[in-house]
Amino acid sequence: MPEFRALLQTETGGKLVRLSTDELPPGEVLVKVAYSSLNYKDGLAITGKPGVVRKFPMVPGIDLAGSVVESSVADLPAGTEVVVTGCGLGERHWGGYAGYARVQAEWCVPVPAPFSLRQAMAIGTAGFTAMQCVDALERHGARPDGAEIAVTGAAGGVGSVAVALLAARGFRVTASTGRPALGDYLRGLGASEIIDRQVLSAESAKPLEKERWGGAVDTVGGTTLAGLIRQLRANASVAVCGLAGGTELSTTVLPFILRGVNLLGINSVEVPNAERRRIWQRLAETMPVDKLDSLTTEIALERVPLYAPAILEGDVPGRIVVVIEKSL
Repeated sequence: MPEFRALLQTETGGKLVRLSTDELPPGEVLVKVAYSSLNYKDGLAITGKPGVVRKFPMVPGIDLAGSVVESSVADLPAGTEVVVTGCGLGERHWGGYAGYARVQAEWCVPVPAPFSLRQAMAIGTAGFTAMQCVDALERHGARPDGAEIAVTGAAGGVGSVAVALLAARGFRVTASTGRPALGDYLRGLGASEIIDRQVLSAESAKPLEKERWGGAVDTVGGTTLAGLIRQLRANASVAVCGLAGGTELSTTVLPFILRGVNLLGINSVEVPNAERRRIWQRLAETMPVDKLDSLTTEIALERVPLYAPAILEGDVPGRIVVVIEKSL
């Protein structure tokens, strides 16, 4: 059986090892992995933070993109290029930081044109989540000719893709960030305005503030989300997908019962295959490939442990693609 490199995480830490395909957990589809990515959740797993990895040993990596080698499913024959995001990869099931992976057919989405495998991973869980957020906002009435849309944590993975997607859809986007030096980067993705994150996270005694936002994508949570809710326009929505700023939310019912605002929870992990394919098709139709390439940094598998703390600190803008086989 083929041997390959893998980053194997145990309760005492992680290291690069050599494995063979007969050591992989069971699955309907064997994929030769070309790329993975580094997400906030991966950073937590690699640095040993509790709550992500459910059992050890574990190959981390909540995303992967590669080619089918073996399959027991007719519509995923050998040679099919697939992308897998979420679905418990790197948490309950060995993930993308390895040369091969066995996965369930239900998790696989054929990579839609015009994306390459690398570009599919530049999107990954972060971009998939961003598209879910945009899709949810639009289904709840957000329109390009309406008020501006806020994106919090805008320089991160989800935020960067969300800015680019919203701008491509014709929305006026205000990017909230704690890194003002990245203003040009965010404007290059399509942001019309840049605001400091403290504008939204500042404490307020008012349950309602002046209406501003026609919608929002929130990757931060905590006091930032509370600030957004106070400033949403009547019947506007905020799509909530992150917790970098904390898990607690202090607000009142007044924005919901006086302005009719909507709090939309986004779960990118447990998504039926048909819905996954729909969201990926929307990404293929919407995501500007040039902007996708501009927000992507590429690293080798062995450098993942070095970058993991940086992604938790928010020190790396955009998306990080992990090249599995090639050293960089």
